Amino acid sequence: KKEMKARQKEFAKTLASYADVYVNDAFGTAHRKHASTAVIADYFSADNKMLGYLMEKEVKAVDNILSDIKRPFTAIMGGSKVSTKIGIIENLMDKVDNLILCGGMTYTFAKAQGGKIGQSIVEDDKLDLALDIIKKAKEKGVNLILGTDCVAADAFSNDANTMICPSNDIPDGWEGLDAGPETRKRFADAIEPSKTILWNGPAGVFEFDNFTAGSRAIADAIVKATENGAFSLVGGGDSVACVNKFGLADQVSYVSTGGGALLEAIEGKVLPGVAAIKG
Repeated sequence: KKEMKARQKEFAKTLASYADVYVNDAFGTAHRKHASTAVIADYFSADNKMLGYLMEKEVKAVDNILSDIKRPFTAIMGGSKVSTKIGIIENLMDKVDNLILCGGMTYTFAKAQGGKIGQSIVEDDKLDLALDIIKKAKEKGVNLILGTDCVAADAFSNDANTMICPSNDIPDGWEGLDAGPETRKRFADAIEPSKTILWNGPAGVFEFDNFTAGSRAIADAIVKATENGAFSLVGGGDSVACVNKFGLADQVSYVSTGGGALLEAIEGKVLPGVAAIKG
């Protein structure tokens, strides 16, 4: 490993010798300390290294979400697992007014509170964590919004039979695949009056056309809020795929292509690629 590091430095130095100025425009890899994204910057003076246009936009977008917050601030976290989002949820807990947790993690929360979730996706080793998040939100005065009803299906398929049922009372053999109508309305009610919005992760299995309504409701509410002057940041592969699928990408403030880098930035971590340039 030591040799790797030395060789990386040597390589970065060689690369640097070919140029007078270094511009880093690769936000997608900014969370990694690579020779060409972070180490190389050490060989340029402060005046001779800078962020590219895309990188600057991404950094500014994150700054709008974490520092320059206009309230109310609503964060929408979706996706299947609470475990992959825990760092972000904890960092945002001190910043947001409303925290919407949706998608597959809904059922981990429902089960943690004693609900019946049928065959729905669940992280059985994260039930205590879910209860802890609920408790923290209360303590910090954050309005935590979880799904109350869902669209359940009798198979993981677009053609499955469906029914609307409470998120905490799903019959055996059925699984929650999207947010129900009551939940969609609650999400929209929180999002529409917001002035800062972060969306990361869908509210259902949006790849199946019959289970897009939850994510669509979120997207529409974000578009409305943006029209009313909110700053809206949509990031993370699935949310980006959602706004693209609905043709709404140009109606939100910023769509981040950063993936892992964006998530780490929102977790409050310093990104080596950015730090190497900004010092």
